[in-house]
Amino acid sequence: MNQALSSIIPNDWQRWSKARPTVVRALTGGLTNSAFLLESAGQQMVLRINSSISEQLNLDRAAEQQALHSATVSGSCAPLIYCDPLYKYLVTGFVEGTPWDKNTPRSLERVADLLRRIHSAPAIDAQLDIREKISSYRPFIDRRASFSQLLDTLQERLAPLIGRAYQFSDGYHLCHNDLSGGNLIERPSGRLYAIDWEYAAMGDRFYDLAVLVEEHSLDLAAQNQLLECYLNRTVTPKDNQRLQLWQFIYGYLCVLWHGVQWSNQTARSSEQREYIVRKAQQLLDSVSAHGLK
Repeated sequence: MNQALSSIIPNDWQRWSKARPTVVRALTGGLTNSAFLLESAGQQMVLRINSSISEQLNLDRAAEQQALHSATVSGSCAPLIYCDPLYKYLVTGFVEGTPWDKNTPRSLERVADLLRRIHSAPAIDAQLDIREKISSYRPFIDRRASFSQLLDTLQERLAPLIGRAYQFSDGYHLCHNDLSGGNLIERPSGRLYAIDWEYAAMGDRFYDLAVLVEEHSLDLAAQNQLLECYLNRTVTPKDNQRLQLWQFIYGYLCVLWHGVQWSNQTARSSEQREYIVRKAQQLLDSVSAHGLK
C-alpha cells in the first residue's frame, strides 16, 4: 500500500476497527464520493469518503444512515459498520459478488425479490418529494446554459404528470432510488444486494421500479415480467401507466442531475452539455409521442 492510500484512513478508525485497517485497493467512485476496499483483522470493509458537492446534489447523509440501518434489518445491503457523526465518511461491510446481469436465468425474479425486501424494510424519517427535489436542483444549474430554456419547457410539460403519478400511490415505502448497474451486487448464491444508498428515502415504490427499468434498458416484455414477479399477480394497464409516468419523471431528474454536475465543474465539457440537450429533447419527444400533456 502506498503512502497516498495509507493517508486516507480516518484518524478515528479505532471507533470501528480493532486494528488499523489497510487499504486493499481503490473502488469505483464518482462525483459524490470516493470508495476504498479495506482489510482489518481478516475482515473486509468499504470506506466511502463523501464529496464536497453533496449539498448541490441534495444528498441527505443522515437519511442515508437511517436507510442503511433499515436495509441491514431487511438483509438488502452491505451492513453498516460506522457513520461519521459529521457525515464526512462511512464504513460498511463488503459484499463480494458480481454486478447483476439482466440476461441470466431468473434474473428478474431475483431483482424483484430484492425490491420487495427493500420496500418492506422499516421506515425512515426522510421522504422523496419530487417537486422539492426538482426545486433543489434548479438553483445549482447555470441559467445561462444553452439547455436552460429546454429544461423549463420540459418541467412545464411534466408538472401535471407528477401529480398524476402521485394519484396512483399506495403509500410510502423505503426506496433505494439509484438501482443502477454498479449498485446491484449478486453473490454466488444468487441473492442480490443493493449498495450506495445516498439517494434513499421513503417514496412511491414504482419510482424504484422505474429507475431499474431505465438504468438497465429493460424492454417492454422484461418490464411486464418484472412487474409480474414483483407484484405476484397479473399486470394491469394501470400498473403500466403508473410505471411509465415514473420513468418520465426519473428521466427528468437525471437530466437535472447532469445539469448540476456540468454547472459546478471548473472545466465544462461540451460533450456533457450536448448529452444534456440530447437527453432532454428525447424525453420531451417521448412525452409528446405518448400523448401525455
